[in-house]
Amino acid sequence: MSAGAGRWEINLAAARQFKAREGHLRVPRDHTETVTDTGGGEHHIRLGVFRSNIRTRHKKQQLTPGQTHEAHEVGLLA
Repeated sequence: MSAGAGRWEINLAAARQFKAREGHLRVPRDHTETVTDTGGGEHHIRLGVFRSNIRTRHKKQQLTPGQTHEAHEVGLLA
């Protein structure tokens, strides 16, 4: 993840990191994942909240087609 990545990309990076480590995306709602960008900056992502919000927004059709595709790829909408 680049140092100039947007919030969406940072959240996806956190989901990918969690899944790589744990083998799943059954994230507890209160879980915070720390990711480091290429510039050495740390981001503390409330991954459980992000996952819950993505599922809600998907049901309400509030995600762009690109976001929906990426969320499916990562496994957030599986």
